[in-house]
This record gives sequence, C-alpha cells and structure tokens, in this order.
Amino acid sequence: MKQSSRVVRFDRVLLMAVMTLVALGLVMVYSASAITAQEKLGDGFYYLKRQAAAAGLGLLAMTLALRIGYRRLARLVYPLLVCVLVLLVVVLLPAVGTTVGGARRWIRLLGFSIQPAEIAKLAWVLYLAYSLAKKRERVALFSVGFLPHLLMAGVLVALCMAEPDFGSSVAIVFLLFILLFAAGTRLSYLVGSVLLAMPVAYRAIASSSYRKKRILAFLDPWAHRHDAGYQVAESLMSIGSGGLLGLGLGDGRQKLFFLPEAHTDFVFSIIGEELGLVGVAVVLGLYAVIIWRGVRASLQASEPFGTYVGFGVTCLIGFQAVVNIFVAMGLLPTKGLTLPFISYGGTSLIVMMGAAGILLSLSVREENTVAATERLGIKARRRPAGSFASRALRGPRLANEAEG
Repeated sequence: MKQSSRVVRFDRVLLMAVMTLVALGLVMVYSASAITAQEKLGDGFYYLKRQAAAAGLGLLAMTLALRIGYRRLARLVYPLLVCVLVLLVVVLLPAVGTTVGGARRWIRLLGFSIQPAEIAKLAWVLYLAYSLAKKRERVALFSVGFLPHLLMAGVLVALCMAEPDFGSSVAIVFLLFILLFAAGTRLSYLVGSVLLAMPVAYRAIASSSYRKKRILAFLDPWAHRHDAGYQVAESLMSIGSGGLLGLGLGDGRQKLFFLPEAHTDFVFSIIGEELGLVGVAVVLGLYAVIIWRGVRASLQASEPFGTYVGFGVTCLIGFQAVVNIFVAMGLLPTKGLTLPFISYGGTSLIVMMGAAGILLSLSVREENTVAATERLGIKARRRPAGSFASRALRGPRLANEAEG
C-alpha cells in the first residue's frame, strides 16, 4: 500500500539571492572598514565581527519568520506597532537615545545599538497589510481606507523627523502610497495629499541648513567639492575608477580615509571601485531576483493579507536598494538609507533578513507525495495557486468577486 506524505517547499531561489547578498555584504564591510577600524579602534575586524553577529541574529529572525508563517504575524501587528511607537519616543529621550552625527536614532543595549526607525518600517508594512485586508470592501472610502492610515503615517513620520531621520520618513510615506494604491484607494485622494504635502516638504527642507546643503550638493556636487558635496564627489570618483572588472577586492583607494562612511551608506561605491561594472551588475541582478520572486510570492498568496504583506516587503527592499544606489551615483540627494543585506548596520540587517523570512513563508507550498513515486524519482504535481491573489492588487472590488 502506498504511503503519502506532506513535503513543505519554499522558494530556494529567493533564499540563495538573499544569502548571497549577505555574504557579499560581510566581505565588502570588511574590505571597506578594515583600515579605518584598525586606525581608530585598534581592531581591523571590529565592524566585520559586529556585522557577522548581526547576520547570525538575522538568520535566526529569517528562520523564525519562515517557521511562524505570515498568517500568525497578523496577530502580532498591533503589539508590534505599539512597541515601535514606544521605541520611537524613548529614543528621543536624552538619557536613552545616542546621538551620532547630529541625529538621535540609536538606543544602546548590551553593547549593541538598536535603531527603532528600521523596525518601524517593517511594522508599518505589517500594519498596513492587516488594516487594508480587513477593510478591503470599504478601502475606497476616504474616512475608512485613506484618512486613518494617513494619520498613523503622520505620527510615525513626526517621530522619525524628530530624530531627525528624513530617509525613514520618506520610506514610510512611499510604502503608504504604494500599498494604498495597490489596495484600490481613489487616485484623487493620493494625488491631492501629495499636492497638499508639497509645501510641508518644502518647509522641512528650507528650515534645515544641512538639508539645503544636501540639495545643493545633489544639483552640483563638484561646485561643493570640499563641503556639502564631498561624499557624493568621492563616491562618483570611487565608482568611476572601477572600470569593467574593478581594481581588485581590497585594493580600493577611496576607503583610505577619503570616502566617509564607506562601509555604511556608500558601500555600493566600494563595490563599484573594487569589483567594477561586473560586480555592480551582479548586485543589481540579485536585487532584481529578490523583487521578482517577492512579487511572485505575493501574487500566489491565497488571501489579501499575504498579498499586501509580500508586496509591501518587496517594495521596502526595492525602494531602499534603489535609493541607496542612486545616492551613491549622485542621482538623488543623500538620504541615509542602508543598502539592504549589504551595508553595515545591525538593526537594518536583522530586520531585512526577517522581512526576507516573511517572503519565504509566503512562498511555502505543501505538496502531497507518494512514497513509491519518490523512490522512482517522479516529482509530485503542485496544486495550482489560487486565482484570488493575482487579482488582489487591482482593488477590493475584484477581490470580492474572486472570493464570491
């Protein structure tokens, strides 16, 4: 008699792309920081050891997210959001928050630094996905589908701007608009809110001298070569000197006290310098694979919450990657967003790997197999994915039709 069993499969292509970027990040963080760490801290492996520890915790977070599954995360949405709000308030307290470079963004705990804004972005995706899935029949209504989410975004943005953290604020607003649009919110609400927010954004930039300098450096970095445009100019020189194959791993010159924050915000510049166009193309290709497989997993989800979570997480990873790369290439003003899975930063790496675990849980498929066919090496046929998820991103009306 044939015995059947259940085999759980997840997206190994997505997993390999994520782990390749993490491994490359460890190599490039060491390459970009070893000399600086040796000179300033007396330990060339200082940043590598901390990044490796964060990668270990990130692997644990990714495994837990995969084992728990995205459905169970729905129960944790509100507790996680409350915890994030508390952390964003606590980090502003002078006795708790640590100030670096004029920004109070970190909480020191047991020898490590926690950056609440990084956790807030993932918590924001989970909250939006849960709320939009619950309200999908009424998401087109201003008072139900748009205003409450806009107000909550305003609270998170206000707390991030108080640090200040302009990059995280932009990410939160971007995720709000992209998920509202995907859920079927009226386009007139989104366009109208953008028009109303433009004077506020202008005021936020005009009232801050360092933000004005960043805009000027973006418009003409070479005119501000020795002040506000210094990082961008050095970054462009770093990428431009790499050529096709690069100068060789570890042989970059700009990390020798020329390019500030070479292992954090501008690690992509060091990749371009040491690994050349080929290395840059590989990195871009790996991010393209993650976005492709993330969207694929989202569309295969059998319920609205899974679809919105997967789409939101994929957009978060893609948005940060694009912004960081564009900043390094002088195509956007400096934002301070990390390059996902690669840049030095413990909280960012752990959160991003946890987010990847959510995408992996979305990709899980259970297959019925028979012992006899397994012995013969015949693959069991997968169940076709439900048709609901492929329509969910078109709006609540089609979602209701699919459920009906």
